[in-house]
Amino acid sequence: MHFLSFKRYALALSIFLVGFAAQAERIKDMATIAGQRGNQLIGYGLVVGLDGTGESNSLNPITGQSISNMLASLGVTVPVGQNVQMRNVATVMVTAELPALARPGQLLDVTVSSMGNTRSLKGGTLLMTPLRAANGQVYAQAQGSVVVPGAAVASVFARTTVNQLAAGRIPSGAFVEQGAPEADTGPVVELNFRRADFAQTRRAMEVMANLVGAQSVIPVDARNVLVRVPVNPTERMNVMADLLELEVPNVAEAAKVVINARTGSVVMNQAVQLAPFAVTHGNLTLKVQAINQVVQPAPGTFRGRPMVQRNDRVSIDAGPTGGLVKVEEGASLDQVVRALNLLGATPQDLMAILQAMKASGSLKAELEII
Repeated sequence: MHFLSFKRYALALSIFLVGFAAQAERIKDMATIAGQRGNQLIGYGLVVGLDGTGESNSLNPITGQSISNMLASLGVTVPVGQNVQMRNVATVMVTAELPALARPGQLLDVTVSSMGNTRSLKGGTLLMTPLRAANGQVYAQAQGSVVVPGAAVASVFARTTVNQLAAGRIPSGAFVEQGAPEADTGPVVELNFRRADFAQTRRAMEVMANLVGAQSVIPVDARNVLVRVPVNPTERMNVMADLLELEVPNVAEAAKVVINARTGSVVMNQAVQLAPFAVTHGNLTLKVQAINQVVQPAPGTFRGRPMVQRNDRVSIDAGPTGGLVKVEEGASLDQVVRALNLLGATPQDLMAILQAMKASGSLKAELEII
């Protein structure tokens, strides 16, 4: 009997430790290194080899001009006033992202999107297209067969399409021609945390100080921290690898409720709390109560102190009276939302009730509507 109790205790302890470990987050997931980021690239090009699904010159004269300019660069002169047929050609925009620390010769995936009235890019080939950054410099060259994950079938009187045919991708379709800006190799590295939280940043600093020393961790504000690291490339690599793998215990998030006004979705975090309240919406009366009950430990167990058990009770009155009901103690917000959903309240009703709860002070959280 004691052995079984010990096994249950060990299992509960292991589950608790796993749950505790899950509350930690690595620094590489919490912050980014200043200056090491991707750069967006864009280019304008032509896709050829389409099976009659290209553009019409009468609707998009830019295509004809683009073909004439491309042929002229190859030494072919198109007579002035000549009508160039282009049912197998499409003008496209090519986009890609130059990753941090990229070097010439590396391959990039590119996205090809039609600009005109092209029906499909399926089976087309992108001609060599320079990709430029915001500074106007060329960082990559793209070319290759466009992969379009879709299909279309048409007859004289009907047409059906599966997925989007006016855009596609070219895996490894671009070569890096110019490397990304060099990373700063100075003795100080700046970490930019994604969330501005003094408590979370302080915990991260404490964890980093155990690795590199307290004098090497310099706070800037609630989001940015400076860390002194070795200048030697090998030592710098080892320290940065260990630094980014450090796990930081999470702090409690600020209480927040997010409502999607288009779908009626309600998302809340575990810090949301409610004060005692009663609500009436139309002919709907909703009562929420929570009663705390003290549970004594069972004989022969390892739990040596009483535990407080919370029992939530939700009741709904859909009658015509709609009177307010005084509630002694508030319960969790998920009980309120669940009760409203069971009743069949519309998303508009739910948003109106939550906004009224926030205005009255019953909802102890930030309310954000997206």
